[in-house]
Amino acid sequence: MTQALRIHRRVRKQERLEARVTPRQKRLIERAARLRGATVTEFIVMSAQQAAAKEIQEAESLTLRGDAQEVFVRALLNPPPPNAAARAAARRYQEEMGL
Repeated sequence: MTQALRIHRRVRKQERLEARVTPRQKRLIERAARLRGATVTEFIVMSAQQAAAKEIQEAESLTLRGDAQEVFVRALLNPPPPNAAARAAARRYQEEMGL
């Protein structure tokens, strides 16, 4: 059993998830759990957690290709001077933060 599983068991679990699956899906999940040396619940929770983390990471990452990469890097390396709206926002921020 992995260290993550041992640590996870010490945490008090208060929430519940339920799912209906086909008999074929259940057999597949049970087999995968056995291969990993985990219970079905542990396997499902680990798998869902990994999938959720990956989905969030992908949604929060910016991927640019081709010309968009060059435009983005140029804007980072040579930003345009702030316009009036940006200067006003900076002033408001400094006032609110007491800077």
